Amino acid sequence: MSALLPIAVGVRDLTKRYDQVEAIRGVTFAVAAGEIFGLLGPNGSGKTTTLECILGLRRPDAGAITLDGVDAIAQPERARRRVGAQLQAAALQDKITPRQALKLFAAFYRAPAGIDELIGRFALAAKADAPFDSLSSGQRQRLFLALAFVNRPQVLVLDEPTAGLDPQARRKLHQIIAGVRAAGQTVLLSTHDLAEAHHLCDRIGILDGGRLIAVARPADLIAGGATPPRVAVKTARPLTAAQVGALAAVVNCQPREDGWLLGTTDAGRTIVALARLLEAEENPLLDLQIERPSLEDVFIELTGRAWSPPAPEDE
Repeated sequence: MSALLPIAVGVRDLTKRYDQVEAIRGVTFAVAAGEIFGLLGPNGSGKTTTLECILGLRRPDAGAITLDGVDAIAQPERARRRVGAQLQAAALQDKITPRQALKLFAAFYRAPAGIDELIGRFALAAKADAPFDSLSSGQRQRLFLALAFVNRPQVLVLDEPTAGLDPQARRKLHQIIAGVRAAGQTVLLSTHDLAEAHHLCDRIGILDGGRLIAVARPADLIAGGATPPRVAVKTARPLTAAQVGALAAVVNCQPREDGWLLGTTDAGRTIVALARLLEAEENPLLDLQIERPSLEDVFIELTGRAWSPPAPEDE
């Protein structure tokens, strides 16, 4: 994060306990204006609790929060005027239409965004006057995003915004979120989708067990990891463990149903050695792919355990 950019969201030493469970433990991070910052973690890691504290929906036991320069704990009403939010638990009456919902929310603010502007921006024109219960999952998510923009916020907080969406709706929502950044607004989102975090976020913070264990750009997190690149190979005739283990620069090998996955310190040297071996054996190469380390590899390195697969509902 550039030191020249103003801080849109500041969180310092945030702590929240539920009875004997410490949901978040001394979490500290800052989000620059115009940045997409992702909180990444498995279910129960503290993502939703952190966002709820930032939004004033829960009062932290300790710590400080600022939103666009305003102390969100000491001046919650003033801070809320600077933020829009889309939460997992969002719901509307079955028969209310997007246009009616937007008009209702607009009535709460002195200078709201234009209703027709929001309907157009979030591609809701075709369903603007249709009942809520007739909207698809993607259309509902776009409506909730539109509602988050009614007060013209500088900071947008999104909790699992693409959960449960089909690939086409997910791509559309990604385009909208990227457009928010292009307009100079700030996005703070939570996700347990590793690919989404890598693709969408300028920086991510990894939460695990209520602690923030890393903050950096996705590419920097991966580059700083110890996991070597891997070469996935499939041949006409199976190779033995001794053959692949003896290839140049190979540090580990894992059998796959249709071949091998080779961990290597130098993918180029390994591929050259593999080509020579296959030529000498007259064993045709059917497929070869280089797999770079991923955010999942980083998480395993940092925590010592496997990444939890996405679940239908988060924490």
